[in-house]
Amino acid sequence: MKKHLFFIAFICLCYGFVSKPKEKPGKQIFLLMGQSNMAGRGVITDEFKDLHNNRVLMLNANNEWVVAKHPIHFDKPKVAGIGPGLAFGMALADAYPKDSIYLVPCAVGGTSISKWEPGAVDASTHTHPYDDALLRIKEAMKIGKITGAIWLQGESDSNQKAAAVYLSKLMTLIEHIREETKNPKLPFVVGELGNFRENYMLINAELNKLPTSLPFTGVVRSEDLIHKGDSTHFDGASATLYGERFAKGMLTLMKK
Repeated sequence: MKKHLFFIAFICLCYGFVSKPKEKPGKQIFLLMGQSNMAGRGVITDEFKDLHNNRVLMLNANNEWVVAKHPIHFDKPKVAGIGPGLAFGMALADAYPKDSIYLVPCAVGGTSISKWEPGAVDASTHTHPYDDALLRIKEAMKIGKITGAIWLQGESDSNQKAAAVYLSKLMTLIEHIREETKNPKLPFVVGELGNFRENYMLINAELNKLPTSLPFTGVVRSEDLIHKGDSTHFDGASATLYGERFAKGMLTLMKK
């Protein structure tokens, strides 16, 4: 009798008479950290103005989850524009069609990496970049575990003296973030500075040492990306492409 019941159940499953358990939608939460190029300074043209995906949300200035649209950041509202964050989130939403992607914007334009230490103050914006990010991380963790982080910063450190200690400071920052998120293997992807100025290559050289210096980290390249005319900030199209590159880098780490 048991054999007959098993056979009937098997036939029903094969022919669709018995429904398979549905996969539950998941939540993936990502931190967006760094300075102005992460915050975004690309001009928001009509092409990008209403770009969104209802499964990609962002934590706004009031700590509310809303559908993500440009600008993602609010560090300097008068100049905030297109950064890599939205394209990053949308690419991950495509890769995980069952999940919602939650973006936590933490970047602050003009900040050197020394401003990303506990207790440090950025006088120009009257903010505490690390401490403020930590508050937002804790807010985000109320809905789930942090999945990963992306970092785009270094223009403010692109000199010989600062570059010499940049990698050490970056590794310390990553370790702090991993401790705060309670995830020692938190995937952390960093992006090269644009190939716009010779001194930026000092930081890119340090960034490219990261994957062999600290596990579960990766670097994405900035080749072929262009600036918006100021030799510093990516234009809207390049920032969007960079977000897609960040997503590929993150997916690679998440599979390890």
